[in-house]
Amino acid sequence: MVLTVTTLLFGVPWLGLVATVSWPAWVLVAGTVVALLGLAALPVLMGRGHGRRQSDTSARIGDTLLGLVWMLFVWTVLGQLVRLVLMAAGTDGPAVGRFVAVAVVIVVAALAGYGFVEALRLPRTREVDVVLPRLGAGLDGLRVVVVTDTHFGPIDRSGWSRRVVARVNELAPDIVCHAGDLADGAVARRRAQVDPLADVHEGLGRFYITGNHEYFGEAQGWIDHMRTLGWQPLHNTAQVVSRRGDRLVVAGVDDPTGATSGLPGHGPDLASALAGQDPALPVLLLAHQPTQVVQSVEAGVDLQVSGHTHGGQIWPFRYLVRLDQPVVSGLSRHGDRTQLYTSRGTGFWGPPLRVFAPSEITVLTLHHPASR
Repeated sequence: MVLTVTTLLFGVPWLGLVATVSWPAWVLVAGTVVALLGLAALPVLMGRGHGRRQSDTSARIGDTLLGLVWMLFVWTVLGQLVRLVLMAAGTDGPAVGRFVAVAVVIVVAALAGYGFVEALRLPRTREVDVVLPRLGAGLDGLRVVVVTDTHFGPIDRSGWSRRVVARVNELAPDIVCHAGDLADGAVARRRAQVDPLADVHEGLGRFYITGNHEYFGEAQGWIDHMRTLGWQPLHNTAQVVSRRGDRLVVAGVDDPTGATSGLPGHGPDLASALAGQDPALPVLLLAHQPTQVVQSVEAGVDLQVSGHTHGGQIWPFRYLVRLDQPVVSGLSRHGDRTQLYTSRGTGFWGPPLRVFAPSEITVLTLHHPASR
């Protein structure tokens, strides 16, 4: 499967941009060599970078190569569609083939530069008003700031982490949530990037849940470490917050990957998280994957906050994400009561690229119905 996908990723651009275009012989040879080198290098780099060795250098090179070849694959396909249209219109020939090939390379290069800047910039702030029918008037205007999918990893983003924390604090949150996929790798390797989160300020609580990527590393280690930073991990648990006499249940469940991780007691258990809570109180649930909204609807959760999708991260990957998840980004309604907010994520995974899927720090302002 890996060989098939890798061959397609490199083979389609080679065919569309090199082999079927009337180039001088040296261009054909050079293009073929580059494609073969990439085809051979990508599996090795990804294996060394994300396997047991966890070579950060290999991961950085491999991830970047993966992102670039994905973009080249996509835009080559689009370029060939343009070429077919031109052929149908009676306009074709060696010059047209070369023009399309050069245009594809220019577009990919431009989008790669744009995507790199988007991935590493301070995320934009996205403000969303959410009306919860069961929210008490004393909680009207409650500000819930959400960061998620920071994926601290092979690229040292300690400075970026501090800037994110500064921005979160500027937003004057009542509650701060991290909805999973905190870091890729062991605590000892990534803690320097994560530790600035200790400086987040809020009024009522800082809450953290595991995402699927924690279970590729040290899920329990990250739960324990976030606790030392002053965050409350919601490991299938809940806490009640109150303001001006009204209360809100803030609950969190593990990512579904936890159920097959081999770690005792891990895996989503919404019933345990809500056990003992007053069923009349509104519930804000942190659940990493939007697919978990099915259980939220059954339990009568008022608002689920998720990440995981990255908004697709590199267009048009969002359409593949949509095959797996009910929502890619934004606020949506499910069932009679439950609303779901899906963040595009604050960081990125793998390729340091975000193309038409900007990162975000989200401010969810909760409202009592009478206030709207």
